Order: sequence, then C-alpha cells, then structure tokens
Amino acid sequence: MKLLRTLTLLLTGLLFSLSASAQKATEPVAYRLVDSVGRPVTFDKLITRAAGADVVFFGELHNNPISHWMQLRVLEALQQRKGKNLTLGLEMLEADIQLILDEYLAKTISPKSYGDEARLWPNYETDYDPVVYFAKDHGLRVIATNVPRRYADLVNRKGLPALDSLSAEAKRYLPPLPIAFQSTEQSAGMFAAMGALVHGDKKKEKRYLEEAQAIKDATMGYRISQHLRPSAYLPPPQRLPITPLQNGGIIPYLSRYAPQDTHRDDHDRPYRRMYRPSKKPTVVWLTSSSSSPRT
Repeated sequence: MKLLRTLTLLLTGLLFSLSASAQKATEPVAYRLVDSVGRPVTFDKLITRAAGADVVFFGELHNNPISHWMQLRVLEALQQRKGKNLTLGLEMLEADIQLILDEYLAKTISPKSYGDEARLWPNYETDYDPVVYFAKDHGLRVIATNVPRRYADLVNRKGLPALDSLSAEAKRYLPPLPIAFQSTEQSAGMFAAMGALVHGDKKKEKRYLEEAQAIKDATMGYRISQHLRPSAYLPPPQRLPITPLQNGGIIPYLSRYAPQDTHRDDHDRPYRRMYRPSKKPTVVWLTSSSSSPRT
C-alpha cells in the first residue's frame, strides 16, 4: 500500500512584509506548497503524486479556513483524474452514523435529518459540508471513519479491556479486538500532561487517555483498510496476534489491517504484499494535522 507521505501543505496565513528601505508592501501569500524537506512544489505535482497513492492523508488545523479551502481544491482535482474511483473519509464523522450518511448521500433523507442525527461538528456547515456535498454531487463514496465517541469515552474511563464487555452489535463499529497497543515515552509524556490538566495527577487515568486515542487511531485505520479491499463482501480479519504496536497515529494501524496477499519469492520464501487493485482507487482522508504523516 502506497501512502502519500512526502508532500506537505504549509499554511502560512496572509503574510505581509515591508521593505526596510522602500517601505513597499509585498504580494500577500495565503499558502505555500512544499515537500517534506521544504522544497516548493506545484499544485499539479501534488495532485499527480496524490493520484498515484492508495491513501492520501490531508492533515488540517481544524479552525484554519485555508486548510478547508485546499481540501476542496484537492478533492476536485483528484475527481477529475480518478472519476468515481475515489473515496472520501473523514475523522469528523463517527462509524455508527454511516447509514445516516449513506441515506443523505443517496438523497433518501433531508439535509436537516442528516444534521439532526449525525452529531456533526460545530464547524461542519462551513468547513466540511463543501467536501461532502461535492462527493454527493459527483457520486463519490464517503466513509465515517472515527470510533463512536461513547466508546472512546469508555476507554478513557476504564481502559482498552473495557471494550470486551460491549455487545456484538457495538463491536461492529470497532476494529478486531483486542487492540494492539504499546505506549511510547513521547506519547506517554504528551498524554500525561493532558491528563494532569483534565483529570488530575492520576497515573491510571493518564494511561487511559492514551488508550482512548489508540482506539480512535485503530478504528480509523481499520475503516480505511476496509475500503481498500477487492470485494465489499470480503469478511473482516479475525483476531490478530498481539504484537507491540507503538502509539504512532493512524499509519501503523492502517498498515496492520490493510489487505495483503501471501506470495513466494524466487527462493520459495513467503512474503506479504499489499493488495493492488487493477483499477486503483484512492481514499482521501481528512484528519488533524497531528495525525498526518511527515517524513
């Protein structure tokens, strides 16, 4: 599976400067496009790279209007190249509202019913409705990728093992249990600081806060992986061996759950290859900037 890792959108806001000698204002710049080492790239090159990837992660600052404007521009450009062989996924929509989302996209229910029932973010109308409406207008698949917030809250209070107590119906919205998870020193420190602010100085609660993020990351990685499969009727993977999986965001979980085929090399040694569809789809996934991979 090929992930678009090397192109980064640098959002600069409006930059104004004055020459010390001439006192002449420069042209305002709303954004710059650069690669992972800071080299300028064109929009066309960005889209060419994105169109060749299986999954494109678009990290955003949730309250930055340039981010949301660029998301729509990228989606429009990819749709011109990929047609309906393109899927949009959003962190901002939770897995258990997929039916509601599908009914809205199919124009079965009204926008009001969709808004009343889908637990939309406060800035949905201005920032995310344009991309969802574009997908709706062009017949694109849209997936709600995040874990239902009530289950993230459960883990935040009781830890990952609490998910085992859920009903079979509830587990339909989760990745296969148990969740592979291993804390890192960096993530533990970050979540410990957050836990001290929110919960007070309790070691167990800090750990649960980190695990709550892990179930979000795992669910989103799993939901994306299900839309890379060659058939919508392929059964989901069974319980996977629990191996250490450090808390590194969505990418490790997506790599874990992504469909793979077993092959043998010239020396008859088995190896795993990510699924490559003949007509390659692309999933564009909108997430927070902290979850977007950079190399």
